[in-house]
Formats: sequence, C-alpha cells, structure tokens
Amino acid sequence: MCLAVPGRVLDIGEKDGTRMATVDFGGVQKEVCLEYLPDLRVGEYAIVHVGFALQRLDEESARQTLALFEELGMLQEEFGDPWEQAAAQAGADSPWPFADGPFAGEAAAPQQVQEEGRP
Repeated sequence: MCLAVPGRVLDIGEKDGTRMATVDFGGVQKEVCLEYLPDLRVGEYAIVHVGFALQRLDEESARQTLALFEELGMLQEEFGDPWEQAAAQAGADSPWPFADGPFAGEAAAPQQVQEEGRP
C-alpha cells in the first residue's frame, strides 16, 4: 500500500536544481521533493506521497494522523525495512533468508580465474 503521509520539514536544500527537504514522519526521515509546494518552510507540515510534498497541513491534523497511522501499524508498513517485511510475510524466522545455510557467517572469498595458456 502506498499512503499519503503527513511529515514535518526539518531542512530544505537543493539537489540537481530541484528544491528538496528532509522530512520527519513520526521518527522516520526521508528526502522529499518540494516542487509542488515551493513556499513550504522548515517546521511546517505537508502531506507527502511517493516522495512529493503535495499539500500543506496544520500541525494538529498532522499529529493526529501520524498517531492514528502508528496505532494501526501503517507507518511501519509504509516505512519499515522491505526485506524484513518480505521475510515476515513469507513466515521466515530470520530476516536474511540464507542465515542458516551452508555459508552462514562466511565472507565470500575472491575467486581466482586462470587465463587460457597460463598455469
């Protein structure tokens, strides 16, 4: 599911000519494009969808919505680690699917390749 989530602008800058912000979504920080809200300021709240700030929001509404999303587990669903989520949905005990396999805990050794005609 892809939600439109309220977030608070922490800082604003420019990246490759695009106005961007670091936005806090109840403890999770993401980079967000501000091109649709060019006058949004640090400290203000906005509704963000797929990385774009779409609409300014008052602080009380933002806090209520974030609290509801948190209560329903929707923030973890939206911002949680996708590998852990996939493992949980698959019923795996470990977030890494090969943790118990024959190579668990081993670092991959570089393979040496012999060129033709050389020993």
